[in-house]
Amino acid sequence: MKHGFFCLALSLVYFGYSQNTATYKVAVLKYSGGGDYYANPTALPNLAQFCNQNLGTQISKEVPYVEVGSKDIYLYPFVHMTGHGNVVFSRAEAMNLREYLLAGGFLHIDDNYGMDEYIRSEIKKVFPEYDLQELPSNHELFSVHYKLGGLPKIHEHDGKRPQAFGLFHEGRLVLLYTYETDLSDGWEDQRVHNDPEEKRQQALKMGANILYYVYTR
Repeated sequence: MKHGFFCLALSLVYFGYSQNTATYKVAVLKYSGGGDYYANPTALPNLAQFCNQNLGTQISKEVPYVEVGSKDIYLYPFVHMTGHGNVVFSRAEAMNLREYLLAGGFLHIDDNYGMDEYIRSEIKKVFPEYDLQELPSNHELFSVHYKLGGLPKIHEHDGKRPQAFGLFHEGRLVLLYTYETDLSDGWEDQRVHNDPEEKRQQALKMGANILYYVYTR
């Protein structure tokens, strides 16, 4: 019954999104292991403002933290996760996150440099039966609203190419993992990283595409 109500709530959010009448929240995932889940505090508020101004959405700029094992996660159809270090999901947390995603929720993970070696094993705890699939540059995610031609590279770090990985359940993208791009750094206030405005716009447009894709697909 919980899942049915959640899917109904999501469908109402989708309708409200299309009618420009919905006010809803996104959240940041709080996890254990010592990694800085609280990194980039201005990122999602800025992305919400960008979407509200350019897509006509009404996303709240108040972005709460929600614990991965909490049932409160069901209050947010879109949850964002970032950090630089270790991530640990308990069995109960992994199961809670799995049920949330299967019920219609969505998780975007953005490696803020240093998370990759930890997060992949934790994703496997959530979906042991699925493998991450790299999304090609012609995937709809990169052109659903803004035509980007692939995942933008915001910060260099190791100089590797940016990659977007997805987990699909019954054809639906339930989890997006962005690697070697630092999208959420690009969403932050300009003074935080002193990124050129062109890079910030690339990051914000990619973030807008992710939200647009989630709420209209």
